[in-house]
Amino acid sequence: MSAFGVYVHVPFCRERCDYCAFATYTDRDHLMERYADACILDVRRAFGDADLALPVSVYFGGGTPSRLHPDTLCRILEVVPRAPGAEVTVECNPEDADADHLGAYRRAGVTRVSFGLQATSPHVLAGLGRPIVAATAETISAAVGAAGFATWNLDLIFGATTESDADWAAALEHVLALAHPPPHLSAYGLTVEPGTPLALDPSRHPDEEAQARRYADADAVLAAAGYRWEEISNWARPGHEARHNRLYWEQGDYLGIGSSAHSHRHGTRWWNVRTPERYVAAVEAGRTPEAGREELSPEQREFERLTLALRTPRGVPWASLERPEELEGLVTRAVDRAGDRAVLTVRGRLLANEVSARIRSGILHR
Repeated sequence: MSAFGVYVHVPFCRERCDYCAFATYTDRDHLMERYADACILDVRRAFGDADLALPVSVYFGGGTPSRLHPDTLCRILEVVPRAPGAEVTVECNPEDADADHLGAYRRAGVTRVSFGLQATSPHVLAGLGRPIVAATAETISAAVGAAGFATWNLDLIFGATTESDADWAAALEHVLALAHPPPHLSAYGLTVEPGTPLALDPSRHPDEEAQARRYADADAVLAAAGYRWEEISNWARPGHEARHNRLYWEQGDYLGIGSSAHSHRHGTRWWNVRTPERYVAAVEAGRTPEAGREELSPEQREFERLTLALRTPRGVPWASLERPEELEGLVTRAVDRAGDRAVLTVRGRLLANEVSARIRSGILHR
């Protein structure tokens, strides 16, 4: 199957988390139906005007896709052409783990759901600025199982100042002990993004050493439970890897639908206007919603290809690194050598940007 996917951005949220810098809005719900209509029209135009392969993956992200009425989201999905056996993913809020949402998704052809749980302890959720809902993990697990999804994902965030090492260990144990545990799990270190409430309060900024410990703990616990890391922040049981994520990591082509959505095709990258009202206005008027684009040089594509591969167990050719012996030293130990390839160690995953700088230097000096 061709490595081509479709990403649909849904910019609506019930609340905005303190760490979030995405293009999402809590005051634009009145645009939902018009926005869905604009997405449908944009999809039809895109596939009517270009020689596009059938997508092997369709991903609804946000924002909160499950904020849309299930029938509204499924109207968009209905017009997206798909290859046989395509993966279709919808990101959901924990509050939307119910039969109405998940049943409608399954009937429409959704194959995978992804829930942003983020934490299991109320005081950790409070530290992240997340709403607190009792027994959320159990509710999600039961709803996903009842809806018949064979694969699904759960997101966790570590590093809140209200979180201890014991809290993080308990969260992992809690999730893995669910009656229907997620076969794919994402664990992200809390990141301070400019302009967010988190950024404006230095007392809440995460401690890097604590994050490093918790990342190493997560990798060890998940490996012992039968999960394999597929990218720095993602682990999956065999057969449950995320196809859409892999498409990005392998520099595949994808079409972005919706406000702020990005696209990539044959080394050209472009992105849409950021706000939903501007996106709707452009599509309704028959104009392109594109806000900008860039053409990647062969050198840029090669660097990005290697940088993305470095984030995965596949690694990069040993020869693409500059002074690899320093990275392999006993003190740093950022990479292991597997044949003729360099693969990040657990410590190296925490230093991925530094290792990537060695790739860039090597390319520029070849």
